[in-house]
Amino acid sequence: MSNAVQNSEALSRLFLPLLFLVIGGLVVLVIAVVINVIKLIERYRRQAIGARLTARMLGLFSLIALLPVGVVYYYSLGFLLRGIDSWFDVAIDRAMEDALTLNQASLDINQRVLMKYTAQLLSGIEDRSVTALTLTLGDLRHQSGALELTVFNTSGEVMGTASDDPVQLVPNQPDHEIMQRVRDGSDYVGLDTADNGELLVRVLVNDPKHRALMMHASFPTSERISQLANRLEDAYNHYRELAYLRQSLKFSFSLTLSLVLIFGLLTALLAAFRTAQRLVAPIADIARGTRAVAAGDYEQQLPVPAHADELAFLIASFNAMTRKVAQARDAAARSQQVVEEQHAYLQTVLGRLSSGVIAFDEQLQLTTSNPAAQVILRLNEEQATPLSLDALEQSYPHLMEWAALVRRQSVNHAEWRAEVTLFSNEGRQVLLCRGSRLPGTSDGIVVVFDDVTELIRAQRNAAWAEVARRLAHEIKNPLTPIQLSAERLRYKLLKKLPPDEANLIDRATTTIVQQVEAMQAMVNDFTNYARTPEMTHEPFEFDPLINDVVELYRAGPVQLQVSLQAPTVQLRGDAKRLRQVLHNLLKNASEALDKTPEGCIGITTEVDTSRDHHAVQLRIEDNGPGFTPELLERVFEPYVTSKAKGTGLGLAIVKKIIEEHGGIITADNTVRGARVTIRLPMMIHQGAPAGG
Repeated sequence: MSNAVQNSEALSRLFLPLLFLVIGGLVVLVIAVVINVIKLIERYRRQAIGARLTARMLGLFSLIALLPVGVVYYYSLGFLLRGIDSWFDVAIDRAMEDALTLNQASLDINQRVLMKYTAQLLSGIEDRSVTALTLTLGDLRHQSGALELTVFNTSGEVMGTASDDPVQLVPNQPDHEIMQRVRDGSDYVGLDTADNGELLVRVLVNDPKHRALMMHASFPTSERISQLANRLEDAYNHYRELAYLRQSLKFSFSLTLSLVLIFGLLTALLAAFRTAQRLVAPIADIARGTRAVAAGDYEQQLPVPAHADELAFLIASFNAMTRKVAQARDAAARSQQVVEEQHAYLQTVLGRLSSGVIAFDEQLQLTTSNPAAQVILRLNEEQATPLSLDALEQSYPHLMEWAALVRRQSVNHAEWRAEVTLFSNEGRQVLLCRGSRLPGTSDGIVVVFDDVTELIRAQRNAAWAEVARRLAHEIKNPLTPIQLSAERLRYKLLKKLPPDEANLIDRATTTIVQQVEAMQAMVNDFTNYARTPEMTHEPFEFDPLINDVVELYRAGPVQLQVSLQAPTVQLRGDAKRLRQVLHNLLKNASEALDKTPEGCIGITTEVDTSRDHHAVQLRIEDNGPGFTPELLERVFEPYVTSKAKGTGLGLAIVKKIIEEHGGIITADNTVRGARVTIRLPMMIHQGAPAGG
């Protein structure tokens, strides 16, 4: 190849002998490979041990040899072919340079001719009047083929102009430096670029007759560039001659590199056969031994080869492995028995716990849960199989708050405690949760939780009921004597005193009696909150109940907007107590709109299908001032009110009644005003209660 670059005659003398020599060697390699392949096929058909391994090694060696050699072949061939192509670019470059030189010379000659021609045009002008000069310049422009002719005086004033562009009123002015140069006696000619990108020849000359005149002319050049075709044609013919030799070189290099590729591949195949023959014998022993181990014979021992190499070490390791496997089998059987006993013990303990226990691994996959957890979380037994926390949340939407708590605490490495409230078909549910990391290297967590709904409800009701009972008892005792004393004073003194004093006594005693009656009403509220009457559990339709209560408020000063979208929904509970809830909420909303012009209350019912339970939702909204931030946080607690004369028990009683029905009540502010939302469990289709 080196000689081919420097001396093509040497290539011609040596190429064919070398080619025949290489082809002869390749024939010998092909024969050797074919013989080995035939033997391999016969062994493969007999399913001899090692035949498949030999075939895989053959393919692997072929791939290992073909990939690097193929890459080198591809890039070498491309590099050489591109290199050969680059050798023949020199003549074309020289031809292009000659063409450019000739073109420049032609332009220079053309420019000098145009400069002399412009001077002759200027000398032929006799009449310098404006009209005659304009007509003369137009004829000269057509005669000379110029794009523009302009005559200036020595001070630079335009004497006359003619242009091929009829809309051009103002002629092109040469630069100040060019004008000064021409005034000094040196004519100017040069190339310029027009607005359309074409080259122009610009000429500015003095009057050969030494008059105080200068002529500026612009000539096109597109038709004057030529006359280098002969030289370029000669260079192209020479290039074609060299291109013929280039194809021969390309073929020679391609053939040589192809032979190298084939030679390398065949050599790799022969090496694969030789290597496989050395490896097959000990590997066949290992294959027989592994079959015996797979069949359960862990006492299998293989003969160790005489030569100490890696294969001998492998067989010795196999023998040691079979001995250890036999020992590990016995130990694993004993460990399996212990694990099964511990698992049974743990299942027994978890099954007897009243608290729910759930364990998750590091990916929040549910791994363990006891029966109490399934009961508290209301999981189906057939779906209590291992699930991820996300899948558990999707299957049981009422566990979204609980799942969100577990997900937040999963990154907490310390023990934690939290309370979470759930809502389902069976009503409101409060869980007290505790959690911690599992011991060991695992990132799993265990969550223990108890259902404290009834406990919290009982404690809260008992505490507030005791407070209400004591307040009612302390306030009720002095009210009757106060009222009787005020009425006695009114009866004894009203007729005996002068009119002025009688009016004073009348107003005072009337105020005392009214305030006593208001305090008695307050005491009755305390008594109602403290008393826990028996609640009936009867089915009733929800929308008709809402409609009956709303009709009582339609005649009031506040506008009502009613949208009842649950006409067939039935609840099970105490309709009278729910009427009390509605009266209390509508009364509060009406009182909040006393100072609001065009006050409006919206009452809406709808079936809540956002989760997996059946619930009806009631929303009561107004366009009043809304809840203050301080009041909104404690609006349902007893004795919390924004009214001057309120007891603060109205919304507390409302919440108590809703929770007795297994529901949830919330309050918030909207863009328009305040909003109270109630969600109650519905009766299921079969007629059984959904809660409460």
